[in-house]
Amino acid sequence: MTTAASSRAAWRKSSHSGANGDCVEVARPAPGRIAVRDSKDPGGPRLAFTPGQWTAFTTAMRETPAARPASR
Repeated sequence: MTTAASSRAAWRKSSHSGANGDCVEVARPAPGRIAVRDSKDPGGPRLAFTPGQWTAFTTAMRETPAARPASR
């Protein structure tokens, strides 16, 4: 994924994001790619996943109690 492609992408923040700003943003900068970045550093590094990798990651996050944020 190029920086130019990801900078033009429509980034969205999770509806579960808290007011403290500790969250990530996700975009689809190109077909077959899902990009993730830190919302506090939008110009910083980005990770790119295939749809299969993203599904495996999000499934693991939902199924792993330690990965969930503490109750508010």
